[in-house]
Amino acid sequence: MNYGFTTGSCSAAAAKAAACMLLSGTEKEDIVIRTPKGIDYHARILDVTRAEDCVSCCVVKDGGDDPDITTGVRVYAAVRLLYDHPGEVLVDGGEGVGRVTEPGLDQPVGAAAINSVPRNMIRDGVREVMEFYDWQGGLSVVISVPGGEELAKKTFNPKLGITGGISILGTSGIVEPMSTQAIKDTIRVELRQRVAQGHTRVVIAPGNYGVDFMREHYGYDLDNAVKCANYIGETIDMAAELGIKQLLLVGHLGKLIKVSGGIMDTHSAVADCRMELMAAAVILVSGDAELAGRILGCSNTTQAYGLVAEAGLSEAFMKCVMERIGEHLNRRAKGRLQVECIVFLNEEGLLGATEGAGELLATVQREQRERR
Repeated sequence: MNYGFTTGSCSAAAAKAAACMLLSGTEKEDIVIRTPKGIDYHARILDVTRAEDCVSCCVVKDGGDDPDITTGVRVYAAVRLLYDHPGEVLVDGGEGVGRVTEPGLDQPVGAAAINSVPRNMIRDGVREVMEFYDWQGGLSVVISVPGGEELAKKTFNPKLGITGGISILGTSGIVEPMSTQAIKDTIRVELRQRVAQGHTRVVIAPGNYGVDFMREHYGYDLDNAVKCANYIGETIDMAAELGIKQLLLVGHLGKLIKVSGGIMDTHSAVADCRMELMAAAVILVSGDAELAGRILGCSNTTQAYGLVAEAGLSEAFMKCVMERIGEHLNRRAKGRLQVECIVFLNEEGLLGATEGAGELLATVQREQRERR
């Protein structure tokens, strides 16, 4: 598997090359920067344009083997002489780079969505060139990504309150194939944004399953929830670190049955013992080994739950499952915050809820109405 380089690395490489061409008067076909990961990025420089006090060039984003929608985009840096800002490097975003409109993100409201690490990479590379050529004035750097506004519609940016384009991202400077870090970073950003907006209670959900169920039965739009993907345990930890006091986890039985066994990363590659946990719950509430064996032969939780329902064990079964889920969620929370849970099946609707789930959801809904 081949790693790639972030939009932050591309921006820093293009900015360093443009600064070098501006201050030296020479042409650059390639440039080298050192990423925060400690890996050198050898970038090819394209589409150079010159003016009297400005040079612009681009680097094509290479995402390696990671399925990244920004792979192949052109990341431009336009570097301009500044005579009235000696020694400074001013970084901003242009076409296709988003603007922050909501608090709680890496950059303040009104700033270009160029995160802190890429900003530092850009500044460091450009200052290196300024020192080499003994430039005493300042330089402005404008990063742009043609087509970025359209690409951003396929990202979390509209939901996060970033408008007009993509974000310039990256903490390590490289894109690792199939990396989960970007997902976890997004979860943290969304939680931090809720805190900045004054929320102390947050709904989290593994994904978009149950959108219709939650809207029809509870009048709550799961689009307003923070999507925690498979990282339930780490989301609880992040929420606690950020000062959130209450979390409501809402999800499908097929995902959350794993939590009844203390599994806090629910990806099937990590643990897939759904049938085993359902069979164990049946044994606990009924001692019916024959039914447990039939459940072990099921291919999905909907089929398995159908057997539970046919046996008239639904209520006892879900009481047992929800008690176990509640125990494990609270064990992970370690008293730092309250965590409640609602479990459903699309075909059956509500299956079970922990003791305080209904009251917490009602409070979240009321607060949401009051903020409108």
